[in-house]
Amino acid sequence: MRKTWKKAIALSLIAAMAVSAAGCSKSGQTPADGGAATEAASKEAAGDTTGGGSGEYKDTLVWAQGADVTSLDPHQGKETPAVEVTDQIFDTLTVVDAATGELQPQIAESWTQNSETSYTFNIRKGVKFHDGSEVKAEDVKFSLERAINSAAVSYIVDFIDKVDVVDDYTVNVELKAPYAPALRNLSVPFAAIVPKAAVEANEAEFVLHPIGSGPYKFVEWKQGDSVTLERFDDYYAGAAETQKLVMKVIPEASQRTIALETGEVDLAYDLLPNDLEKVRSNSDLQLFEAPSLTCYYISMNMNKAPFDNQQVRDAINYAIDRQLIIDTIASGSGEPADAIIAPAVFGYYSPGAYEYDPEKAKALLAEAGYPNGFETSIWVNDNQTRVEVCQAVQAMLQEVGITCGIEVMEFGSFISRTTAGEHDMGYFGWVTSTTDADYTYYSLEHSSQQGAAGNRTFINDPEVDKLVETGRTSADESVRLKAYEELAVKLKEINNNAPVYYSTITAGANAKVEGFVMDPIGYHKLDRVKVGK
Repeated sequence: MRKTWKKAIALSLIAAMAVSAAGCSKSGQTPADGGAATEAASKEAAGDTTGGGSGEYKDTLVWAQGADVTSLDPHQGKETPAVEVTDQIFDTLTVVDAATGELQPQIAESWTQNSETSYTFNIRKGVKFHDGSEVKAEDVKFSLERAINSAAVSYIVDFIDKVDVVDDYTVNVELKAPYAPALRNLSVPFAAIVPKAAVEANEAEFVLHPIGSGPYKFVEWKQGDSVTLERFDDYYAGAAETQKLVMKVIPEASQRTIALETGEVDLAYDLLPNDLEKVRSNSDLQLFEAPSLTCYYISMNMNKAPFDNQQVRDAINYAIDRQLIIDTIASGSGEPADAIIAPAVFGYYSPGAYEYDPEKAKALLAEAGYPNGFETSIWVNDNQTRVEVCQAVQAMLQEVGITCGIEVMEFGSFISRTTAGEHDMGYFGWVTSTTDADYTYYSLEHSSQQGAAGNRTFINDPEVDKLVETGRTSADESVRLKAYEELAVKLKEINNNAPVYYSTITAGANAKVEGFVMDPIGYHKLDRVKVGK
């Protein structure tokens, strides 16, 4: 029975995808024959110029991602597409090395932990902002306080009680309570250091024309199309390898692969699973793969009926065949998710796998008062793979009597409207950027974070809040792990989210790309990357 059912779903999904490709402008297109561009056209598209280069490497590196930035302000644009850009512009006090996972100094040359709730940071002398001004302690204080006061990213730094300037190059940071992940949180791009004077002089101008201290400075943002950055020659760690970076927005994953094949772009993120072998087998390209820290999940809005009903939420979790989604859409790349955080994250605990049981789902719906199911919708941004997952979920829910429409929207609209709680269900991806469970559990599950910060199920449970708070405030690692174990079990009981799968992170590149390091967090630094001619 199960094999027959899997085959039926797979066939229905293929049919749905075919319809989508023909009739949905954002969910995918049929790949065209790559390699049709002329050599000259490819060079021009990839930024090959005659002036200013070494003669061995291109002056411009072009990368493609699936969505535009939501904001160039690092204290507002927290979604991955935005951070892919702003992470090239701004630096943080500390940074996590992508290759080793080790914490390293950045703007803070060194630090001292004075107590469980107190740190002193020594600011690196001579670090310049892109406007020529020097990074000083007042900028650090201003930036951290600005992040704390931002509804979008406050959760990453709200463990801070106060920041005091000792002198031009020294700051004291006092915590509200012991907070184990403090230094790793300060390495997240949302804690970027910005120039106080420039922001205070004209914040509106700063938001549109950001000024940071990172390896690249901002040049131009063509909304919905591209962002252009230029090398900052006075970068404290040495000038970047490539003079210019251009980020191109290409929503359809298949088109990103084609752009890679034709030489229009040098790097492409988030490739379609069924395009991976195409890239892998192309001698002109190279494929990067690594286990990610990302969980893809369905968020159910508990402020809306019938998702305020425990049995309905349980039924949806039982109705989803996670392994089938991985096999048919992710081409076997990934693992079924049993919690909202990935196994590589500190604090992960498996509460037990979600059993695929459509008959149990039907029984739960009947007990909840929906023997004939109900009508609902799931929202998703215009990413082809995400749309296809929703199509599979749509077919699975239909099998248990739930008629589920799919609404595909531009990424910015998707974020703003789900933040406002307009959705029934939404399909999201969440990366635990600090590698610590607090980052995800506090953002997605704590009642104080409803809406903007990530809690889009609008869960408000005192026991959950208490466990989250224990996990984030205890300095005892064993206490933290116990709290997260209990939290994982509790959240599976509540089932406000339906974790679907843990992904593998991928990127395709021209074979002449050198120095690219895959970061499992998903924010790839590009200052050491160069492209041979």
